[in-house]
Amino acid sequence: MSKALDYLLKARPDAMQAYFTFLKKAGEHLDPKTAALISVITKVHAKTANGVRQYLPRALKAGATADEVIDALLMAMPALGFSKIVWAIDVIIEMNLPEFAHVGKPATPSSATETWHEVAPLASLQEGDAKYFQAGARKAILTLNSGKIVVYDAHCPHKGNAIPESGIAEGSIVCPFHEWKFDLKSGECTAGGNKPLTVLPSKIENGIVLVKG
Repeated sequence: MSKALDYLLKARPDAMQAYFTFLKKAGEHLDPKTAALISVITKVHAKTANGVRQYLPRALKAGATADEVIDALLMAMPALGFSKIVWAIDVIIEMNLPEFAHVGKPATPSSATETWHEVAPLASLQEGDAKYFQAGARKAILTLNSGKIVVYDAHCPHKGNAIPESGIAEGSIVCPFHEWKFDLKSGECTAGGNKPLTVLPSKIENGIVLVKG
C-alpha cells in the first residue's frame, strides 16, 4: 500500500473503509478475470505505470491471456484513446512477460512450407502503387516504382508489430506503435529508427505477380 493510502486510512478511516467496501461490492458479480481486466484498463486510463505492473500479472494469474489483455485495451479505445494504449503496450513490453513473447512476431515458416502466393496481374498495377495484402502468414506491401516490383514485409523491423494498411500515405508507411517511417521506394527507414523494411522474394509468371511466404 502507498504512503498516501496509508495516511488517508488513518486520517479518514470510516470514509476510506466505506470506499473499499464499495469497490468490493461493485464488482462482486464479476468473475475474477473480468474484474482484473477492468482494473488494468483503469490503470491505463490513469497512465499509472506502477498500477499496470501491479494489476497486469493479477489479470494473467486470474486466467487472462495476452491476447485477451490486448483485446480488452483495444475495446476500451473510445475511452482510453490510441496514445494511452500505445503507452500501455510500451509498459507491457518493458515488463518482458513470457505470456506476451509471441505477440506481434510474424510467423517464420520454414522453406519447406513456404509457398508462392498470387498477388495481382502485373497489367493491373500502376506506377507508384502500394498494394497491401496477405501472403500466407505474412502481411506485405507490393510496390511498383520505375517499372520494378518490390514486395516488403509489413511487419516493422523495430518490434515486429504488423503495420496496418492505414499507415500508407504519399509513398511512405508509418508504424503507429513507435512512429518509425519507411520510404516505399527504397524500403529505408526515414524517421524514428535505422532498420529498413524486409524485402520478400517475388517473381512474375504468366503476367501474375507471385510472392513467397
